[in-house]
Amino acid sequence: MQVTTDIELGIAINDELLTPDPGERRALLDHMGEVGLDHLTVGDHISFHGGVGFDGFVAASTALATHDSLKVLMGVYLAGLRHPMATARQLATLSQIAPGRLTLGVGVAGEDRTEVANMGVDPSSRGRRMDETLGLLRRLATGEAVDHEGEFFTLEKGLILPPPEPRVPIVIGGGGEVAVRRTAELGDGWLGMWCSARRYGATHQQILEAFEEKGRTGGPSFAGFNVWVGLGSDAAKARQDLGERMSALYNLPAEKFQHITAAGGPEEVAEFLDTYVQAGARTITIIPVADTIHEAIELSGEVRRRLVAADR
Repeated sequence: MQVTTDIELGIAINDELLTPDPGERRALLDHMGEVGLDHLTVGDHISFHGGVGFDGFVAASTALATHDSLKVLMGVYLAGLRHPMATARQLATLSQIAPGRLTLGVGVAGEDRTEVANMGVDPSSRGRRMDETLGLLRRLATGEAVDHEGEFFTLEKGLILPPPEPRVPIVIGGGGEVAVRRTAELGDGWLGMWCSARRYGATHQQILEAFEEKGRTGGPSFAGFNVWVGLGSDAAKARQDLGERMSALYNLPAEKFQHITAAGGPEEVAEFLDTYVQAGARTITIIPVADTIHEAIELSGEVRRRLVAADR
C-alpha cells in the first residue's frame, strides 16, 4: 500500500479532550468534524518534566468512542516503556470498537530520562527495547501464537485474539538514520517532527529507498509530520504565545523552536506547511496555540482548506 496522494490535516489535543464534561468533549470533536479536519492526534507521557502526562490509549479510546468518524493518530506512544503483550491487546480491543480508525505512532522517549528510568527501563536500552517491541507487535497482530526469547521479553505461545482487522498501522517517530532503518524494517511509515522541510524531504527520500532495498513493494503507507503552530490574525502575538507555551513545556528558550514552527493566520500557516507537502508529507498534525481551543479548531479548518487547494 503506497502513501496516499491526498492531504490530511488534523490537530493535536490533550488536556481539552480529557474534560469530565462529556457534552464539552462531544462539542469539541463535533467542531473538528464540521470544519473538515481529518483526524485528532493524541500524545502519551507517563510522567514528563515534573509529573505531567496523559495516557495515549485512554485518550484515543475516549475520542474514538465519542465521535463516529474522526480518525485518531497516537503520536507518539511510548511503546518501549510498556510490555508488548499489553499494547497488542489494547490495539486489538480498540480495533473492535473502531476498526480502521486508529494509527499508532511510536517513539523511544528520552526527552525526560527520569520518565524512562522510573518505568524500570535503562535509558541506554531504549532503542533496542523498541525494536524488540515492534517486532513482537507485528507478530502478535497476525492472530498466531508467538514463541519468543529476546533481550527484554520472553513469550510462550503469546496469543492475541481476535487480531485487529484491519491491522493497526504502526508509524515510527524520531529522526536520523535510526528512524530510517526502524521504519523500513518494522514500520508502516514515518512520523516526522522537529525538522526543516529540507530535512523532512531528505529523510522521506531515504525511507523510500530503504523500503525498496528491503524488498517491501509499494513503499510506506504513511508520511506524517507534527508541528507546533501559533494561530491568530496578529502574527506577532501568535508567535509570542506559541513561544511562551513551548518554553514552559520543554524548558528551552523560544528561539530554539522558531525555524521549525509557524505562527500567524491560516494563509501564512498553510504556506509554511506546503513546503513540507512538497517534501513528501501527507498526514499533517497541527499542535495549535490560540486564544481558545475552538478558535484553534476553526482556524485549523481554514488552514486545511487552503493547503488542500494549494496542492491541487
